[in-house]
Amino acid sequence: MTKTTEQLLKILEQFQLEDKAVSATPFGNGHINDTLKVTTGKGESKYILQRINHQIFTNVDMLQNNIRVVTSHIRQKLEEQGEKDVDRKVLTFIPTKDGKSYYFDGDSYWRVCLFIPRSKSYEEVTPELSYEAGKAFGDFQAMLADIPEGELGETIPNFHNMEFRLEQFHDAIKNDDAGRLDEVKDLVEEIEKRTKSMCIQEELHREGKLKKRINHCDTKVNNVMFDEEGKVLCVIDLDTVMPGFVLSDIGDFIRTGANTGAEDDENLDNVNVNMEIFKAYTRGYMEKAKSFLTPLEISFLPYGGRLLTYMQTVRFLTDYINGDTYYKIHHPKHNLQRTKAQFKLLQSLEQHAEEMDNFMKQWL
Repeated sequence: MTKTTEQLLKILEQFQLEDKAVSATPFGNGHINDTLKVTTGKGESKYILQRINHQIFTNVDMLQNNIRVVTSHIRQKLEEQGEKDVDRKVLTFIPTKDGKSYYFDGDSYWRVCLFIPRSKSYEEVTPELSYEAGKAFGDFQAMLADIPEGELGETIPNFHNMEFRLEQFHDAIKNDDAGRLDEVKDLVEEIEKRTKSMCIQEELHREGKLKKRINHCDTKVNNVMFDEEGKVLCVIDLDTVMPGFVLSDIGDFIRTGANTGAEDDENLDNVNVNMEIFKAYTRGYMEKAKSFLTPLEISFLPYGGRLLTYMQTVRFLTDYINGDTYYKIHHPKHNLQRTKAQFKLLQSLEQHAEEMDNFMKQWL
């Protein structure tokens, strides 16, 4: 963050704030946007100021429109349900003085939302928190299930499109820019073996059997806010909310939350699927999402875990072959290490596929 306090306060003056801001300090540990907690003259933490990463979210108008549609839709649903504490149950964004949803300072794009008081998030993943997160994301999708098709755009085009990711992979192989192809031939072979089976969702969509729905696309425990008693308040981090397939949201949680190791674990013996986490998240998710899911979607949910893990394996290996041009790395073999760890998780998910599929049958 290169802005001075004075510059940040000038940016905050562009928004319709009820209380005068006196400081803005870094907050949270997000990897994409810069987030600051804003303190007012009364000593309250009342607002969150964010600098939008417009290198990743290139269409800021679309991004902000998506968030406006989603938050106002959820707000209306909560009010219809008689919810009294709406400002803690959905993010509230503050417009600029000229009525826009963001402010451009000539260099960066900024937005402000209300800070949710008496709230907390968690980094650790336990079965109890996974169950609550499953309910939160299932409820989030259920509330958005009736948004008409076409109202939201793709903030990152082809984000979870497996066919597109394989095109990028095959381009990397063809070019071999970093001269690393010989080193990873075994991994390339493993990926190629699975290409047909991992493009099922796009096939089903073309056949009209799998529809696009509104997804969160970053379903981690720390994207759920809880109250003092550990009850879910709301889902946050809405930048990647966009149309896609429901397999994405459950799949991404399985890939990240149900991994017994680290995403880049050097010791592959650490990496397996935690079935208790999978079952807890799925139970919570199905409590809320069964109302709108089709039987086909329900039966394919465990496949989502395999798909998203395969996709990340492909993306890490693509970047390694390209010479590490996309992901930040901490050492020269980092993307290769990530690839191997993700592939090990994929193998574990494949070994548990029958058990996971059988677990889903209770909702069919």
